[in-house]
Amino acid sequence: MSYDVVAARLDLMSAPCEPRATAPASAPPSLPPLPPVPSATATASAPAARRPALDWRIRFAGLSLIWGFSFLLIKVGTEGYAPFQVTFGRLLAGTAVLVAAMAMRRERLPRSARTWGHLTVAALLLNALPFSLFSYAELTIPSTLAGICNATSPLWGMALSVVALSEDRPTRRRVAGLGVGFLGVLTVLGAWQGFSGLDLPGTAMALLASFCYPVGWIYVRRTLAGTGSSTLALTGSQLCLATVQLAVVTPLFTSAPTSFPLLPTLSVLALGALGTGLAVLLQYGLVQEVGPTTAQMVTYFIPVIATAAGVALLGEQLSWNTPVGALVVLVGAALTQSRPRRAATTPAPAPAPEGSPPAAPAPGSSPVEAAGRGPRPPQP
Repeated sequence: MSYDVVAARLDLMSAPCEPRATAPASAPPSLPPLPPVPSATATASAPAARRPALDWRIRFAGLSLIWGFSFLLIKVGTEGYAPFQVTFGRLLAGTAVLVAAMAMRRERLPRSARTWGHLTVAALLLNALPFSLFSYAELTIPSTLAGICNATSPLWGMALSVVALSEDRPTRRRVAGLGVGFLGVLTVLGAWQGFSGLDLPGTAMALLASFCYPVGWIYVRRTLAGTGSSTLALTGSQLCLATVQLAVVTPLFTSAPTSFPLLPTLSVLALGALGTGLAVLLQYGLVQEVGPTTAQMVTYFIPVIATAAGVALLGEQLSWNTPVGALVVLVGAALTQSRPRRAATTPAPAPAPEGSPPAAPAPGSSPVEAAGRGPRPPQP
């Protein structure tokens, strides 16, 4: 899964002090990038946006279900197709949805050759490689374990951000969350039993897939900030490039399918159109309406839904250490994304004499705060 996430997740836990332009993402079970925050002037002068027909809570629940069921769909898809074929079909269907959305909104593709070069690398790290690794992993491991391994992306992101993002200053709580999270991973894998009964190559591929997302996001932050293109245009272009990559690789490792079984075919189409296409659009809408902090909470529902779907619909076995370890992983992931609380509200300054120039805003305050129009908008 995408988006692929952990766009919002990594950006939220390692945002620089100065706001930077956002970059694209895909729709894995990892979250997509955050739309740019409008300036105070634009917010004040722009007309009120039309409210969506569906309440954000309904869309939030739908997004959780779509991404949570993605691992089940991968499992069913691999029963009829080779892993690379599942990934290619998924990317093709997801790209079709985003291209249609771009056409409806009349989005322009990036024009810079340098941008397309960086998008090619981002497509590999955030789409082609992790999607393929999850497909290969689920040949030998249950979908429940794949969904839990995906939840380790914030832990990898926290560890990498300390090394790769010098402006990120980890707190004791976030470092503790990193330790708690990896303790949860060992609990899921049954380390005290010597990992008996566990398919190590499949589990390693699932963990490597979750590791790809924060690596890709660090690359995106350093190379695709301030390109001038919209987030939707960058994301659609990135998925197109990932589809081309799989179109080249798939014939080299697989032969053309001789049949198209109904259930695996529908699973692959649903995985792409919903999990890699529609889910991205839903996530963008949620970030714009309720903010990134609330929207990224969908991350914590994905392994829960993936586990429930695998046990209920696929009959996968579940030992006690799997849900317990998954809960510990989620607690650790939540701690790694925590931020120190801001200082309490400062007392209001005394009114200036009539005719005097306005006072300068306090250091760190936004133009919105200085103008008294509301709280500071969240920074991605």
